[in-house]
This record gives sequence, C-alpha cells and structure tokens, in this order.
Amino acid sequence: MKIRRTLIGLAAVAAALGTFTTAATAQAAYKAEYRMSLVLGPPTPWGQAGKVWSDLVKERTQGRINMKLYPGVSLIQGDQTREFSALRQGVIDMAVGSTINWSPQVKELNLFSLPFLMPDYAAIDALTQGEVGKKIFATLDKGGVVPLAWGENGYRELTNSKRPIKSPEDLKGMKIRVVGSPIFSDMFTALGANPTQMSWADAQPALSSGAVDGQENPLFLFTILKMHTVGQKYVTTWGYVADPLIFVVNKDIWNSWTPADQKIVREAAIEAGKQEIAIARKGLVEADKPLLKDIAAMGVTVTALTPAEREAFVKATRPVYDKWKATIGPDLVKTAEAAIAARKK
Repeated sequence: MKIRRTLIGLAAVAAALGTFTTAATAQAAYKAEYRMSLVLGPPTPWGQAGKVWSDLVKERTQGRINMKLYPGVSLIQGDQTREFSALRQGVIDMAVGSTINWSPQVKELNLFSLPFLMPDYAAIDALTQGEVGKKIFATLDKGGVVPLAWGENGYRELTNSKRPIKSPEDLKGMKIRVVGSPIFSDMFTALGANPTQMSWADAQPALSSGAVDGQENPLFLFTILKMHTVGQKYVTTWGYVADPLIFVVNKDIWNSWTPADQKIVREAAIEAGKQEIAIARKGLVEADKPLLKDIAAMGVTVTALTPAEREAFVKATRPVYDKWKATIGPDLVKTAEAAIAARKK
C-alpha cells in the first residue's frame, strides 16, 4: 500500500511538472517583440490606429505582447503592395493595412475602390459593419491572416498644381500619381488623365519637382504634410473612393497565443478601430467641415462638386465599374449595392 501511495505521489508530481513545462513552453513561445507594419505612422489617423492598438494590448497583457510599429512599410523596403504577402509569409507579424494595397492579392478588396460606390460615410459603415464586412473577413481568413477589426483611411480627394477640377475634361492630359492597384490606372485613364503608379515615398519629390501634376489621398495628409508646399494648390472633393483599413495578425502568430490573449488582442483592435475612424473623420463630418477651411486658409482653392458635376465623373467611370464588378465577384458587389441602398443616412 505504501509503495502504491508513493507511485501515485510521483505520478502527481510528474503531472504537475508536465503542466508547468507546458505552460513555460507556451510562455516561451511568445516573442519579445512583434512587428506591426504600417504605411503611415503617427500623427496620422492610420498611425494612431497602430499606436492605440499596441498600447492597449501591452497594457492589458501586462507586457506579454509587445507590438512595435514599423511605419513606412519599412519591413518590406517601402513596397506597399507586398505587405499582404509578407504577412502571410510571417515577415510581418501584424498590420493595420489598406484595402487598396492588399487588393492585388485579394481581389474582393477592390470592392471599396469601385468608382463612386460609396456616396457617404453611412455607406462605408453599411459595408464594413454588415454582411459585406463578414464576407471580406472570411476571405482574408482563408488567405492566411486573422482579421480582427475595421479602421479607416478615408475618402480619397483629388489635388493638383494646375487648375480647379470640375469635370473630366479638366483632367485631360494631367499626370496623376496613383497607388499600385490596376483599378486606379483604369479610372484615371477613363477620365483622360495620365496615371502614374508610384509609392508615396517617390510621389512627394515628383510632386515637388513638377514631374507629376497631382495625386489623390485623404485630406488629413494634405494638412499634416503641408502639400501646398509641393505645388498642390487645388483640391476637389469628389468622394470617388474610400479606403477602409483592416487590423490583422499572421495566423501562426495568432495560434501561438493563449485564447485569453487572443481575446484581448481582438477587443483592443475593435476599440482602436472605433477610435481611429472618429479621428479620420474629424473635420469632415461636421456641418461646416473645418478641415476644408483649414486647407483653404493655406491659399488653396477648394472645389466641391455639384450633384450634376459629380454625375459626369460617375458616367465617365461606369465602364471601369462594370469591368471590375466581374473581377471582384458580381454577388459581392450586388450585396454591397443592396446594403448601401438600405443604409440609414
């Protein structure tokens, strides 16, 4: 009986040691630092998204998960369009990424770049927070990353150094910097412009030298980067596309965390996304749109299209919309159109 009790005792000790070893191994699997890729750093809304997420996670995990921000997509030599592939491969651990930049690898993300699909912020929310958002997340999950939450880079407005843009004819022959996504080249070609794909790092000197006439980006960049100093004297608010951001984690990294830490990271991403969307829209959702007043105060001509003027751009880009609808998936586009039609304004 004594021998049996001793064996039982030894078994209990072994089991306890095994549990301890497993826990220690799991803890040891955590990296000292996790690499978060961002195109823009603080003080932009995009950079704030990453900082808020990182801060919340570090605090709530008592430092078990420490996310370091790498703005300028520096982990992949500044090539924005390689970010999603690098995420899947584990070169990047997590990111707050652009639907535009990831669209070459995930064709469904081109949905948000369909010209003039989303007429207002309520339309963006109807997509990201509804059935379309769930479908997109399911696609990303199958693609090898874990999507957690939505953020926002904002509506991309047109700036240039030549003249006010009120019609497609005003764009004819103008050299416009566009991101490396083919749908953007198609759109500006349809409008008679000369689209030039280049990274943002290359775009700034090109604008400054006059090698490129204009570009399109969210307006928070205009004030932060003082784009009037690189010849951008004219702004047209046309709201032709918006760029939602997505908080994601590499799947292997995600699986290395405990369920409790996964829950913390997910909830922190959702919270950071909500905060960031409010930051991205500040100055543009108020009745007097103070951000536009700030830009005008820089000596910049701000042009807001009338409904009739906007419709001319819609008509000119409709062939691009129809072409890309087939690439994105007609069913997904139909679901998006229905959600926008049913939105609460």
